[in-house]
Amino acid sequence: MSKLLERLRDPVRSGVYRVTRGDAIDEVVRDAAQIDLKGGDALRSIAQALHFPDWFGGNWDALEDCLSDLSWRAGDGHVLVFRNWQALSSDDLGVLIDVLRSAAEFWSGRGRPFFAVLIDPAVKLALPPLHRERA
Repeated sequence: MSKLLERLRDPVRSGVYRVTRGDAIDEVVRDAAQIDLKGGDALRSIAQALHFPDWFGGNWDALEDCLSDLSWRAGDGHVLVFRNWQALSSDDLGVLIDVLRSAAEFWSGRGRPFFAVLIDPAVKLALPPLHRERA
């Protein structure tokens, strides 16, 4: 098993991270949720990618509620890969990261891994790197 896959299966390491490229994650986790924020509507993009239930309220509190449930998604953990986060306002990005951190903490406390990974080619985000990337 690769070191990256080991990390992504470890609930203690759950959190919000950055990588410069998503290919390594795509290689080791076939069922990672791919979330493209290109349209700028983070809530709608996340709801569609994760197949949120009809009761999703379309606001930040409802996002946190859904991310702390995810009973409709199979698997022992969750890996969410975010692309084009630059389309969000800095305020929305900040709230999104806070909600993702809260969800990671929730799942880690229940012994299930939860990783939110933002693709950040220019390394602009003040997030820890998920792993050492090869050049």
